Amino acid sequence: MAEVELEKLTKIFPGDVVAVSGATLKIDDKEFLVLVGPSGCGKSTFLRMIAGLEEPTAGTIKIGGRLVNDVPPKNRDIAMVFQNYALYPHMTVYKNMAFGLKLRRFPKAEIDERVREAARILGITQLLDRKPKALSGGQRQRVAVGRAIVRQPKAFLFDEPLSNLDAKLRVEMRAELKKLHQRLQSTMIYVTHDQVEAMTLGDRIVVMNEGLIQQVDEPLNLYDYPKNMFVAGFIGTPPMNFLKGRLMQEDSRYYFDEGTVRILLPDRLSSVVARLAGKPVTFGIRPEDLFDLEHYPGGPSDNVVRATANVVEPLGNEMIIYFSTRKNEFIGKFDAHHRIEMGQEMNLAVNMDKIHLFDSVSGDNIALQAPKP
Repeated sequence: MAEVELEKLTKIFPGDVVAVSGATLKIDDKEFLVLVGPSGCGKSTFLRMIAGLEEPTAGTIKIGGRLVNDVPPKNRDIAMVFQNYALYPHMTVYKNMAFGLKLRRFPKAEIDERVREAARILGITQLLDRKPKALSGGQRQRVAVGRAIVRQPKAFLFDEPLSNLDAKLRVEMRAELKKLHQRLQSTMIYVTHDQVEAMTLGDRIVVMNEGLIQQVDEPLNLYDYPKNMFVAGFIGTPPMNFLKGRLMQEDSRYYFDEGTVRILLPDRLSSVVARLAGKPVTFGIRPEDLFDLEHYPGGPSDNVVRATANVVEPLGNEMIIYFSTRKNEFIGKFDAHHRIEMGQEMNLAVNMDKIHLFDSVSGDNIALQAPKP
């Protein structure tokens, strides 16, 4: 296996459409790296440049320390799994998996050994004599992955391979891919628009938007310490709440003033928010960090948001509530057995150890510059 290094990688399509702009990234040997972002952010173009299916406008690509910009895809020693499986309908599963090795003139005995070993790993040995039309969507996906495994490449590239599967099967296949990575100990680069897939699969996650890398980090660090509003809003389900207001100062204390709600900021933020006194800021808090004041585990709180419950969504193990003040709308997440009715007014306590403050101009997370609680 091998590490993959990208230096100032750029792709500009005709019409000055910038798909990827100046991406620099090092993917470690045996790492499972996930590229995530909304449709059109450049993540698939990023992957296709690594594979050699798109030519970079600028920048360099190294696989295993070897510069591969001018190396054709077949000689890059990578294997790619596509969204649509791309299986040959007239061939059996065995022949689909063996086809690439046969083209490279591998000995028959080695082809058979590799195909049967890959089928054993993926649990599809009993399917080797079937044709794709006789397989379910999950089985076809396993065959597509098996075709990549038999190559024994330096790196695996996955381009939204689970997007055609139903919700239950996607969950099962996520677990299978995670097990596969642990078993093969190989470098894997995975593209998805689904942040749940990204969080559950990746050793590290690359969040992209409009061709730019927004943040690269481990899943929990992305969740707890988002670099900017885009990352904070993209990672997490339901997404982080953003309340617009102003930063106010009284004596030596700083407050977030929403218009109907005023929240006293922790002293740890004082040194980093002083420059924004009197200016617009955005207050960020995740749904699970809001509590009914009567049940707040932190006890009495000076920071209380008075809001009205507009929509109640029971989900079995939890309940999602859509709230509003006269200025903002936001979401809370509560225990499913907590009795909340539509139209009910509530006092919500805020976990001040989990708040975020964003510069309304740049979108940067100001709170990251302060000491951690």
